[in-house]
Amino acid sequence: MKISSLFKPGKTVLSFEVFPPKKTSSIDTIYSTLDELKDLSPDFISVTYGAGGNLADNSTCEIASIIKNKYHIESLAHLTCVSCGKEDIREILKRFKENGIENILALRGDENPDRPAKTDFRYASELITFIKNEDPSFGISGACYPEGHIASDSLVEDIKNLRKKVDAGAEHLVSQLFFDNSAFYSFVERARIAGIETPIEAGIMPVVNKSQIERMVSLCGASLPSKFTRMMSRYDGKPEAIRDAGIAYAVDQIVDLISNGVQGIHLYTMNNPYVARRITESIRSMLNA
Repeated sequence: MKISSLFKPGKTVLSFEVFPPKKTSSIDTIYSTLDELKDLSPDFISVTYGAGGNLADNSTCEIASIIKNKYHIESLAHLTCVSCGKEDIREILKRFKENGIENILALRGDENPDRPAKTDFRYASELITFIKNEDPSFGISGACYPEGHIASDSLVEDIKNLRKKVDAGAEHLVSQLFFDNSAFYSFVERARIAGIETPIEAGIMPVVNKSQIERMVSLCGASLPSKFTRMMSRYDGKPEAIRDAGIAYAVDQIVDLISNGVQGIHLYTMNNPYVARRITESIRSMLNA
């Protein structure tokens, strides 16, 4: 099933993101996380691309296959291209196909110092074009950035680049995390004005510790509203309080987004089923209201 087909009037799609275990951990550690997440009945679960785009790392494919074939939940496998050549991508697509994976989140990815960047693919839009030419049966999703990609010169340039992804074949978009809903609403308005009509999911990351947010903001450049920074300062040094405050902030964001007609919520779970459950139970009745 293509993920784009999940989006229907009157329904808010709910999806989760998980990531493969670290190299030093067994892949079995993801099973307990998936066992708990499946009980929350997400519409699909995405799996990030592990090991900096290392072709030898098959964990993304393995986990996405388990989600699809064992848990019978649609999976979305991330695929980055900055360190891959065309033959590398062909091999990965072959693996996905053999494992029944039908949906791919096509990304440029970050450069890996252990794997020099290649020149076959400069942008995610080029990867999307390549996948569509190789096997048009795959459903393709793309990333979008409510506050603009950190490497973009302007919001206008960012929307132009997003339009290239959609024109290349992206049928569904997942947003980078954000903490100010007004930034997301402005972004969606810009996208629609630019003729982008594909479903757009809002990416929400519940912050459960201060170091987590500092790292994520440094990577993606998301702005922090005063309401959020006051919360973090108030409960700094109190792990349980900051976890519960972070969950409450995420729920507040999601309630506002659903009330304003968002098409989907993509929850960055950080492989934490407890947090995912708390949030899902708080919003479940609103998803089809």
